[in-house]
Amino acid sequence: MENNLKVCLSSKKMDWTTPKDFFNKLNEEFHFTLDPCCTVENALCEKFYTPEEDGLIQDWEGEIVYCNPPYGREIGKWVKKCYEESKKENTVVVMLIPARTDTKYFHEYIYYKAREIRFLKGRLKFGGEQKGSGSAPFPSMVVVFKKKRGSYETKE
Repeated sequence: MENNLKVCLSSKKMDWTTPKDFFNKLNEEFHFTLDPCCTVENALCEKFYTPEEDGLIQDWEGEIVYCNPPYGREIGKWVKKCYEESKKENTVVVMLIPARTDTKYFHEYIYYKAREIRFLKGRLKFGGEQKGSGSAPFPSMVVVFKKKRGSYETKE
């Protein structure tokens, strides 16, 4: 059992492709315009950034962003970027990430600063290289960052 857990938490492949039906439901609600961390093969929006273009250094102002970042050690950088970009005019950011409420990034950028946190019931079945491997080895959450009427709303 310990080896299985180690494999789940240290997978060499950190890209978990969003299930299409799951994305479609979110897209019906938000109408996404940008996918900042994808490949050409799994891009979900007409406008997107590949790893070579590095969505972390791009400007997302005015976009409605769907972000399913790599789930490795870099995830904290993506959470911070999503929060910071959401403070810009007419920018909304929706993230799909593991529900890791014990992390530093959860407490610094999500718990008090997200407009909404949706914990998903059950485990998602991802696509890409993980497709067909069953449910994810972790719970997931959708985090929504956005301004409210000209000023950034936080729960602080």
